[in-house]
Amino acid sequence: MNKEKQKLGRALFIPLILLTLMWVVRLVEYGFGIELGFLGVHPLHVDGLPGIVLSPLLHGGFEHLLANSLPFLILSLALFYFYPQIAVKVLIGIWLLSGLWIWFGGQPSSYHIGASSLIYGFSAFLFVSGMIRKDTRLAALALIVAFLYGSMVWGVFPEFFPKKNISWEGHLGGFIAGLILAFYFRDSGPQRKQYSWELEEEPDEEEPDGRQYWQLKKENTDTT
Repeated sequence: MNKEKQKLGRALFIPLILLTLMWVVRLVEYGFGIELGFLGVHPLHVDGLPGIVLSPLLHGGFEHLLANSLPFLILSLALFYFYPQIAVKVLIGIWLLSGLWIWFGGQPSSYHIGASSLIYGFSAFLFVSGMIRKDTRLAALALIVAFLYGSMVWGVFPEFFPKKNISWEGHLGGFIAGLILAFYFRDSGPQRKQYSWELEEEPDEEEPDGRQYWQLKKENTDTT
């Protein structure tokens, strides 16, 4: 039990730090009456390059941040709990790849902010990675992700939100990044346990088969 608590505590460490940063940024904006949206990703503009790193920490208001907080915490916790060996690499990969996708393919007239790209990336990674590895626990996690957050897939289609100010490019970028990293890290991290009957037994080279045995016996037998 203590080991599980320690593992859970380690898995929570980085997600809680990032979520706290998101809330600190939003509280600073609210407290000082400022808006930091200009630090988000501004596609195809030099001033938008810092947003590749900063945009997931920025939100358009408390409602936006509240909507992202719980999914971010649950999915990032699952990533760090079940994939501790590669979780940091996956996090950084989704963070940067989705940001680059937005910078190259987003609406140039807008600044893109929010942690939704990470949420979509985590969802895609956890689902696809769990199915690839054919591990009972990870497959169950994949199904839970699909059940709880499967409806988010519609967020990558702009026609579903024609009048809403939603960065579907960020959703799509995060989703694609998660897919790429799931396949890239398919041989890293936790692997399905192989049972004894699945392992091929190598033939014993020292023991000859029946025909070889008879030939050896014939050659070593004196005839009269």
